[in-house]
Amino acid sequence: MREERLMAAVRDGDAEAVRTLLAEGADADAVDEHGTPALCLAVDAFDRAVVEELLNPAHAARVDRPAADGRTPLLRAVGNGDHDIAELLIGRGAHLWPKDADGRDALALARHWHAAGAEAELRRRSGASGPVGSEKVTDEAGCVCRELSLGGLKIRDGHTAILTDLEPRYGIRPPFAELLGRALAEPDTDHQVWLATVFTLQRRDDPAVWAEAAALRDHPDPRARLFGAEVLHAGIVFDDCEDESFDASLTDLLLPWAAQEKDLPVLRLLTAGLSSAADPRTERPLLAFTRHDDSVVRSQALSGLHHQVSQGHPEALAAALACARDTSAGVRETACYALERAPRDSLASDALAACLDDESEAVRVRAAVRLALRDDPRGDEVLRTVDDADQDSPYYWDLDQVWRHRHGNRAAGA
Repeated sequence: MREERLMAAVRDGDAEAVRTLLAEGADADAVDEHGTPALCLAVDAFDRAVVEELLNPAHAARVDRPAADGRTPLLRAVGNGDHDIAELLIGRGAHLWPKDADGRDALALARHWHAAGAEAELRRRSGASGPVGSEKVTDEAGCVCRELSLGGLKIRDGHTAILTDLEPRYGIRPPFAELLGRALAEPDTDHQVWLATVFTLQRRDDPAVWAEAAALRDHPDPRARLFGAEVLHAGIVFDDCEDESFDASLTDLLLPWAAQEKDLPVLRLLTAGLSSAADPRTERPLLAFTRHDDSVVRSQALSGLHHQVSQGHPEALAAALACARDTSAGVRETACYALERAPRDSLASDALAACLDDESEAVRVRAAVRLALRDDPRGDEVLRTVDDADQDSPYYWDLDQVWRHRHGNRAAGA
């Protein structure tokens, strides 16, 4: 009886009921009247929340248990084009070697869909004519894919992203040009395949990859340049090397490119890369970019000058003070963060206090928090207006930081 209720909750997409029933002892490996395990049903429904509940270590379903048709949950996710759930299953230990009725493992199945094309394969499998329904879906990482439907069948178009993430697990290393081509074949730069191709290249930690990415700076297609900039940006942001030796090499490539780039999306990424680089050569261009026409570029540039502001470097401090009066609320927010650690004898506290009357609530609160962390009470009245913020509030962690700071001061007798 409990298992029947569990299967009903899985079909209804009721993750909370699934959690409750499993805690009460329902079998996570329950199957329906067709021999299909609950996990396979959740995968077929593209229901990540229910999949996560069924894979909860406290009562986990067997991640590789096949349905009556022989397909494991991972093979179903790959065939469905559900990149998000496929990665979740692999992360929970799903094996890559099981094969479907046609003898294809996860890699071969993903490669088949990539070669055929999601829409064309959906038409072939459904046998239906007419327009294909298409709906944009956002995954857990904030990337998008399309959910396609025709003739009662529904898939997502994440097969190429799945293939790209699977290949390194099989020891396959596609060349840079092939991965670039996969990304450029997708018009939406927020699509999962862009993230998959960029991070596949980033994880190689290979100077030859960076050189190929930087060579795109003269490419006539701004989307190709965007791809190259994303690879270099990821190379800096996700560099695990403790001596930061990669930063200098990547900065060598970013500096001349940023100086010539005119396309805003590309320039924003290049600026973000320079801001994240631990290289003193970035200071001069970042100072110049704090005066750029684009507010995103200004904000990113200032975020890369926090250390200089904290050290009281005159030009960096002047840039932060100017940005506190910027026409963009986003830039003013960034300035509040930068000014928090400015020397106590600077004009930073007064600049933050001036932001307490800002038209943007976010700027007012960020300024008040930064003042509190500088032991300046002038923002306390603003803090009282949001002191009941819960964990869903954008200010929750800022307020928690203030509480911890003041608690520490009291404990130290300050």
